[in-house]
Amino acid sequence: MKLGPLLDACAMSVPEGTAAVEVRALAYDSRAAAPGSLFVAIRGFHRDGHDFAADAVRRGAVAVVAERALAAGAPVIVVPDTRAALADLAAELYDHPTRRLRVVGVTGTDGKTTTVHLVSDVLEAAGERTGFATTVDFKLAGRTWANETRQSTQEAVEVQEFFSELLVAGGTWGVLEATSHALALRKLRGCDVDVAVFTNLSPEHLDFHGTLQAYLEAKGILFEMLGRGSDKGVAKTAVLNSDDPHWRYLADRAHGARVLTYGIDALADVQGAITAADANGSRVRITASSQQVDVALPLVGRFNVQNALAAAGAGVAAGVPLATVKTALERARPVRGRMERVDAGQPFTVIVDYAHTPESLDKVLALLRPLTRGRLLAVFGSAGERDRAKRPRLAEVAARYADLFVITQEDPRLEDRASILREIEAGAIGAGKRSGSDYLVIDDRAQAVREAIRRARPGDTVLLAGKGHEGSIIVGEEKLPWDEAGAARDALRDAGFAA
Repeated sequence: MKLGPLLDACAMSVPEGTAAVEVRALAYDSRAAAPGSLFVAIRGFHRDGHDFAADAVRRGAVAVVAERALAAGAPVIVVPDTRAALADLAAELYDHPTRRLRVVGVTGTDGKTTTVHLVSDVLEAAGERTGFATTVDFKLAGRTWANETRQSTQEAVEVQEFFSELLVAGGTWGVLEATSHALALRKLRGCDVDVAVFTNLSPEHLDFHGTLQAYLEAKGILFEMLGRGSDKGVAKTAVLNSDDPHWRYLADRAHGARVLTYGIDALADVQGAITAADANGSRVRITASSQQVDVALPLVGRFNVQNALAAAGAGVAAGVPLATVKTALERARPVRGRMERVDAGQPFTVIVDYAHTPESLDKVLALLRPLTRGRLLAVFGSAGERDRAKRPRLAEVAARYADLFVITQEDPRLEDRASILREIEAGAIGAGKRSGSDYLVIDDRAQAVREAIRRARPGDTVLLAGKGHEGSIIVGEEKLPWDEAGAARDALRDAGFAA
């Protein structure tokens, strides 16, 4: 695309003599700049892209978009907000794919990844061709691959590129996680959302947002987006969890959109009732639009029933018959790293889960406690450079349910490792637990996993929480390879068990 029309379409000034310059790609990392790219300088958490503009030009960038004038060796377009500019440029360069592709966005503290998978399953059962982008993986019209970026929602360039590729591949619906970070940082600006789903809200990412209200307001951006899109033949709908009191605030943000609630305890448009539950899943009666189905959901726990109801609500919003929703939900499979069992023939249970907030850890441990004949053991940590207030609360939750828990690292990043462990341990001490008998502190995560499994006895359950599917541990600024399920298998092998 020519630079002049691209900038004009995004209401940016065109430097003299540059209108005919060819733009082949957008870059926000100077190392990815190549001949013909337009470099957008983003101020990050550890690095400022403005400091690398000249490097991007040396690598072939034809111009720079920045928030201030700078000497880069190429024309510079100054804008008030380069993150917003990046999103606008990406949408224009990829020809606004979401104006033609129907889109479901899922936001909330917990359950986003599983809900995205279930929504995709429901739409596919109705004959649609879907793609999705989650914390765990991507799917593009039948092909899936792991998300190794450690970003739940990609940057605006990758989001628009993904939707463009899905449209070209014949996709009819795109489904994605819409995190609070992504919404606040305008990564989804320029996306035309048709169905917005809210799972739940509890304190998380307060290091970034500052307050729970600001966190909620960031989630609300997704619902505001419903009022700005074009008509693609499906009613703009907010699908909200009526069991979570924050739903009313989000309903108010969905200006002019249809509001569809789902819930178990509260009265809802998509009403769920758990009629039976065990270690293999739940039986759920779902009532919606004067229809009723009984679903044998093969996912464990009340929280997964909530995720299934969210997907049912999205299906109803998209016009999917409830009988088709039932078919899809009964074929559901656990997402990698979400209540994932690791079995090497051992006489105790090992489960890998992504639970990394006090609320999600509470849900998982509360589920496992009555299902465990022996002792319940847990391994968990807390990420560095993230919400410090939750650290002691994680240990308080573990103290409530676990017979033994191991405090370890999750992603220390640039923070002092010992300080992280001390702040988590404060919760254990406050709960009256004793080091060495009630809990252990082991800095090295592989060693922590190995020790928990070494101590497990027949009938016990070992929960490895916090890492889930993630393929790396971030130490400093380096991503070191990590595989939680693989670490469990190694520990089981060392303990004398082999699949």
